[in-house]
Amino acid sequence: MELLLLHYPFTCLFIMFLVLYQLNPAFRYFCKMNFYKLCLFTLSILVIMMSIPRGRNVENVKFWRMTILPLKYIFGLKIVVKGKENLRTKEPFVLVLNHQTSLDIMMAAEILPHRCVPVAKKEVLYMGTFGLGCWLAGFIFVDRKKREESIATLTEVAHSLHKENFRVLIFPEGTRNHAGSMLPFKRGAFHLAVKAQVPIIPAVISSYHDFYNQKEKRFTPGKSIIQIMPKVETFGLGPDDVPKLTEQVRDSMLTTYQEISGMTNKASH
Repeated sequence: MELLLLHYPFTCLFIMFLVLYQLNPAFRYFCKMNFYKLCLFTLSILVIMMSIPRGRNVENVKFWRMTILPLKYIFGLKIVVKGKENLRTKEPFVLVLNHQTSLDIMMAAEILPHRCVPVAKKEVLYMGTFGLGCWLAGFIFVDRKKREESIATLTEVAHSLHKENFRVLIFPEGTRNHAGSMLPFKRGAFHLAVKAQVPIIPAVISSYHDFYNQKEKRFTPGKSIIQIMPKVETFGLGPDDVPKLTEQVRDSMLTTYQEISGMTNKASH
């Protein structure tokens, strides 16, 4: 064994890696998640190279979508999208999506419409090449610690939606939720839609529990359903209607989440 280590150290390390990967689920989870992050940062370099000639522009979002779409095959994920017809509109809108983990990036790429820019926390901007790629794609960055500044940013976006003809993707829970349900929704997305008088289109990603669990350190091939729901009109609504609108959309999304999560659970058994 000592002679083998001396003469073929890299071969031995590779064999040890393979054995650990096959026998230790936590080690396999660690490897897959780090490989996923490495993929995102590597792909961001491609996005930057393709985006630079145009500069910061919402049209560059298509480069993110194009580069991320193949990742589902690498990780063995089958993504089924239902209700695609609800996104077939040329008007601006606010797309709201439930937020579970960083895997949501792959799910969002499946449904991201043309000229639709995500709203992201400001910290993303400082994540090296990934942050630069997001900036070049026109991502909207908000500082969650500065409420007034965030409101001002979203108000500015509301004024630009019609003028520049683009759409916005927002995770209304505001942070990742591993609990298997939905956190209370923050109202920023709904204030934005009401102020701009554009519809809200809710989209729901089914639970990842069958193939991904952070606490259990489990990440296996699996299936996810994305249900795009009919648009919710905001025409004629004002600021006072936002709380009721927020709860109405959350309730309908939670019901859909429970339904489609049940479908994936049945399919896996």
